[in-house]
Amino acid sequence: MARLHRALAQFMLDTQTATNGFMECNVPLLVKDHAVYGTGQLPKFSADLFFAADMSTRDELFWDAMPNNFEDLMTEAQPGQHRQKLEGMLQEADTKEQFWLIPTAEVSLTNYVRDEIVDNAELPLRMTALTPCFRSEAGAAGRDTRGFIRQHQFEKVELVTVCRPEESEAEHEKMVAAAEGILQALELPYRKVLLCSGDMGATAKKTFDLEVWLPGQGAYREISSISNCGDFQARRMNARYKPEGSKKTEFLHTLNGSGLAVGRTLVAVLENYQQEDGSVRVPDVLKPWMGGLEALTPLR
Repeated sequence: MARLHRALAQFMLDTQTATNGFMECNVPLLVKDHAVYGTGQLPKFSADLFFAADMSTRDELFWDAMPNNFEDLMTEAQPGQHRQKLEGMLQEADTKEQFWLIPTAEVSLTNYVRDEIVDNAELPLRMTALTPCFRSEAGAAGRDTRGFIRQHQFEKVELVTVCRPEESEAEHEKMVAAAEGILQALELPYRKVLLCSGDMGATAKKTFDLEVWLPGQGAYREISSISNCGDFQARRMNARYKPEGSKKTEFLHTLNGSGLAVGRTLVAVLENYQQEDGSVRVPDVLKPWMGGLEALTPLR
């Protein structure tokens, strides 16, 4: 199964680069506050992120937070809840010395143009990266999201496009097609959903979700979300370009989406390709990455 997971990741990345024209990037997994702020995860979604700090930094954060929270800690915390209260204090303390683990390669890729005036001739920029992603998934536990479906760490091929404002709608459609192409090549049943504004992320102005069919759950589950963020992120990052023939700079548009989440795709392949004897047939498109292996057979 590990080999199938690796084959899926390689197939996705090779398809997005060789077929769809995205430039592969090797990006950092640890980023500073300004990077996560620029793409919109901070400050609203800090509880969904993991941060990394050495012990001296944690001590400083603790003592900075303690004076403002000591009374609450002593009076409001119930027996057995003091540790949880202390962790909350650390989360709310100043983060200026912290690094954050990326929840998606979108953060690292999009910040490539932070504080830049991008050469008009370079646009649109289409970038991709395969990385681990780290999320706390606070409050996400439940029967339908156990196992591979929702994890603290998972791998994903991310797609990011940076373009001129007039190109963003067309680029959005291209990104959706790039993600759909993976599902179509794997011959997995799926559906495309246009989200209403109440279901979209705070940074997005238009979002499509791709949901794959999981027979084990008898339901469609999200496997990719592709968003056009307009100039929201660009304004936060001060990412601009100079239109041809103009002396004035304008904000870029940014787009992002999964192409795809590897673990969830693995689940979809295992469930949709399982045979009556318990073996899992290898999708034809993956055989070059599987050494010609026809099927995965269960250990007896």
